[in-house]
Amino acid sequence: MSSLQSAALARVKPSATLAVTAQARQLKAEGRDVIGLGAGEPDFDTPDNIKQAAIDAITRGETKYTDADGMPQLKAAISAKFKRENGLDYSTAQIHVAPGGKPVIFNAFVATLNPGDEVIVPAPYWVSYPDMVLLAGGEPVTVIGEEKDGFKLRPEVLEAAITPKTRWLILNSPSNPTGAAYTRAELEGLADVLRRHPQVWVLTDDMYEHLVYGDFEYTTIAQVAPDLYDRTLTVNGVSKAYAMTGWRIGYAGGPKPLIDLMRKVASQTTSNPTSISQWAAVEALNGPQDFMAERRVAFEKRRDLVVSMLNQTAGVTCATPEGAFYVYPSIAGLIGKTTEGGVVIDGDSTFAAELLNAEGVAVVQGEAFGLSPYFRISYATSEAVLEEACTRIQRFAASLK
Repeated sequence: MSSLQSAALARVKPSATLAVTAQARQLKAEGRDVIGLGAGEPDFDTPDNIKQAAIDAITRGETKYTDADGMPQLKAAISAKFKRENGLDYSTAQIHVAPGGKPVIFNAFVATLNPGDEVIVPAPYWVSYPDMVLLAGGEPVTVIGEEKDGFKLRPEVLEAAITPKTRWLILNSPSNPTGAAYTRAELEGLADVLRRHPQVWVLTDDMYEHLVYGDFEYTTIAQVAPDLYDRTLTVNGVSKAYAMTGWRIGYAGGPKPLIDLMRKVASQTTSNPTSISQWAAVEALNGPQDFMAERRVAFEKRRDLVVSMLNQTAGVTCATPEGAFYVYPSIAGLIGKTTEGGVVIDGDSTFAAELLNAEGVAVVQGEAFGLSPYFRISYATSEAVLEEACTRIQRFAASLK
């Protein structure tokens, strides 16, 4: 009997972050004392004004189909956001809205990739990038942003990775999983390389733009390099900044010919995002923004707590990230050590599995993000929970011989 699974799907792996979250949820249901640090979503609630806008939309009967890639009112709010916050001019005809950031990115790849086309994916990368490229028929080309470079892509590394088949470069700043964010100067360095290769488009995933700390100044590449505007897709969404992960609204601004192609994909796949969520997103973008500063302060305190405690853990070192709500600590000092049960820590996947088994702390192995030996912690939970989790990690690391 032939396989039910398509050849395209056979090329990809399930999402590791979703798998860890599901495993932690299952263990909790079985009565285990588990702390899940795998989920990439804020623990804060959606602001009340946004929830009320959704309720009002239901009351008004705003429950019908909208345009396949978003209703005019939301596109206008997104266009205004890009101008207000990023200095980017995108007309409503240059805006694409989808049921989350993933479909936005996937629609762009399906619309533009042919077999053999290459997409440069800097590692550590969000787990879904390479697999979405594969599903769309392209070939992901992994390039490493090393820890000594702040987990960021150097211009000469980008230059070496570009071939005549290169179609896209993915940038994610601040990054999932490292929290690394590109400075203006660093983006200018990458832009200099891209100017020499006009066939390469840039997909910049700016989902965490409002979560940067200290005096870091956030910029996006079309803002820094206006001459790349015509081959840049600027992707964003309401999930992280507005604590709206479950509402599923992602969006992008880009050249109209590309947006037209992406709309064609959406018209035959998801069709429109939920109408109620779209109205909530209008309020999110147009309404009060002051709550973000308070939440940034809370996230920064959590970051500092986790970085401090991890750097006091035997065999573990942790860089301080510029943004997002993740840290990406190294376990290089633990490789080759043995658990009390006799298991050798031969990599970050074994480390994550044994940590969960011994101490009930669920983290995501660095292997899933394309760079080992590391693991990712999401610190989007309370300081008390994070302190307990880090105490358990310290205890586990100390127990290794």
